[in-house]
Amino acid sequence: MSKYVFFDIDGTLWDEKMIVPESTKLAIRKLQENGHKAFVCTGRAMGNVNDPQFDEIGFDGFIASCGNHVEMDGKILYENNLSYEEVKAIYDVSRKANLPIIYEGTEYQWLDRDGFEGDSYIDYIVQNLKDSAVFLDECELTEIQANKFSALVNANTDYESVEETLADIFDFMDHGDGIIEAVPKGTSKATGIAWLCEHLGISIEDTYAIGDSINDLEMLSYVGHSIAMGNASQVAKDAAEYVTTHIHADGILNALKHYDLI
Repeated sequence: MSKYVFFDIDGTLWDEKMIVPESTKLAIRKLQENGHKAFVCTGRAMGNVNDPQFDEIGFDGFIASCGNHVEMDGKILYENNLSYEEVKAIYDVSRKANLPIIYEGTEYQWLDRDGFEGDSYIDYIVQNLKDSAVFLDECELTEIQANKFSALVNANTDYESVEETLADIFDFMDHGDGIIEAVPKGTSKATGIAWLCEHLGISIEDTYAIGDSINDLEMLSYVGHSIAMGNASQVAKDAAEYVTTHIHADGILNALKHYDLI
């Protein structure tokens, strides 16, 4: 019977230089050869999951934007976009609070031109997504079709007012170093997995998840078998059933071997 394995991206599939280890590629191919399914399950929006390394591996599907986008075999199965009212509420409070933001969607990323100076993630988006990265001063808010947003808190940001204003409609995650991620309330990587399981009739016992950070906690707690990378944060390790080796010590390969999936 097929098992379904869900892989986080940052710190799990690839390292801080966005390189996927060769042992990881080989392990996932072997997993699929054994009749199992491999899904990316990421906080990134699909518009920012277009790396050739993922095409090379050939994943069976993607759960993106912390569960707010689900696709399989190249077809979108589920999409939860922010309403115009939500987009505008984010924009209005971010202007008042001096908070640089990026709306993250399936095709485009919309971001502030100023306030992200020196941020490597934003540099990557602007340089690699090219026309799919749109500055907010070059578009209308009505054009934005996003699943979530992220932001960078600085010394002049009134972040407390942002949380208070948006608390009823968003859940916030603090990734440290001022990086904030906000998703529609009650959604997570786990809700995306749950939706797929119900849609395909998958038993929870046949699901596995591998992650490394705070936005993996719900996923790790939900699936039948949870795995934290050896380089994971302590909270992720504490939430996992099994802790594998470091990403550069064949972490995914060893995890899949541990569960006899390869």
